[in-house]
Amino acid sequence: MSKKYFKVRGGNKLNGKVTISGAKNSVLALLIASVLTDKQLVIEDVPAIKDVFDLVEILEYLGANIIVSDQGERKIITIDNKNLEYKPLLIEQITRFRASYYLMGVMLGRFGKCELLIPGGCFLGPRPIDLHLKGFESLGCEIEEFEHEGNEALRITAKSGRIEADTIFLDFPSVGATINLLLASAISNGTTILENAAKEPEIVDVITLLNTMGANIRGGGTGVIRIEGREALKGCYHQVIPDRIEAGSYLMLAGLLGENVIIDNVIPEHLDAVVSKLEQIGINMTIEIDRITVTGRVDKLSPVKIQTGVYPSFATDLQQVMATMLTQVDGYSEITETIYPDRFKNCHYLNDMGANIEIKRSENFGQAKIEGGTKLSGEVVEATDLRAGFSLLFAGLVAEGETEVHNINHVLRGYANIVKKLQNLGADIELIEE
Repeated sequence: MSKKYFKVRGGNKLNGKVTISGAKNSVLALLIASVLTDKQLVIEDVPAIKDVFDLVEILEYLGANIIVSDQGERKIITIDNKNLEYKPLLIEQITRFRASYYLMGVMLGRFGKCELLIPGGCFLGPRPIDLHLKGFESLGCEIEEFEHEGNEALRITAKSGRIEADTIFLDFPSVGATINLLLASAISNGTTILENAAKEPEIVDVITLLNTMGANIRGGGTGVIRIEGREALKGCYHQVIPDRIEAGSYLMLAGLLGENVIIDNVIPEHLDAVVSKLEQIGINMTIEIDRITVTGRVDKLSPVKIQTGVYPSFATDLQQVMATMLTQVDGYSEITETIYPDRFKNCHYLNDMGANIEIKRSENFGQAKIEGGTKLSGEVVEATDLRAGFSLLFAGLVAEGETEVHNINHVLRGYANIVKKLQNLGADIELIEE
């Protein structure tokens, strides 16, 4: 079996342009939404990441005819579901990425039933799907847990054979639960109302697709979403929004190491929280309609306090990358993590590289106190999850000497063409396969 890892040498300044790919946290739900129609769906600006290719395998298993074509570094995926049929999803591919749980919503919407293994993905501490299941019960479904060949699985059945409308209050504005209930309710009897719904841009992107397919959904981007069920949906063309997490990652990288770096294909208002913190730190940026140019920084960078939260607050998916940046500012910074209190596994490796980060945890939040201005040195480190991987890669580009980042399948799940993009900016990085 081959072993892949990143070999990174620090010290290079970055210049040039990086083009942001379509949003990972949006595109998987968009592709899965194709199950709701027997017509053709064309999705443009699909990122070339591992999760997408794993999902294509699952859709083909269900009978979809899929054509993947190139669009420069990005992809266009055409899905024809006229031969799609119901099958239990008791297959290994389901466990490779967490967003496969959206298949529950579309299978219930189209077929009124679903069997699947418990989905996988990065382990960031407990991320229960009870909000999803509670919502499905409100929509008239019965849920049964069972074991399949040693793996946990779920059997969900619409009691009337079809999703029934209801008003659902989400105890937490979960992106996953909001999207799953949207997908299930798009083809249903009556009007479903989601209260305390998530407001993330990815939610709006999924609603835009569903409405183009003929759904009637209002309130995207607000806390209350109304879904008037339809008998059937049609095919359409859709362009994925830019990935705000990838954009934020490259913004922080450019803020610390860049001399003149253009982050192209972005929606700036999606990045307000991270841009605000970078400005507080002392990063100079020029913001245009669809790009942000990092033009340097002040002589003395300032520490900041960050608290993660649901959109439009600072994204939990960016706090690990920010932790690397804050090791290089002056003074002490703090990150308070309110979404996944255990999301600090990268800090162990940052400390191995020379950082001084103290972690405190409680039941409801975790906190990192970061001493800035520390000197980082190359090390052998491990990507424990997707964003931790980028954090450590970033640290390797800052550090003296050579860094190896292992277990990089996590990183390849979420950052398309990452080696080429960084090399084009002047970073000294290569993908080693042994």
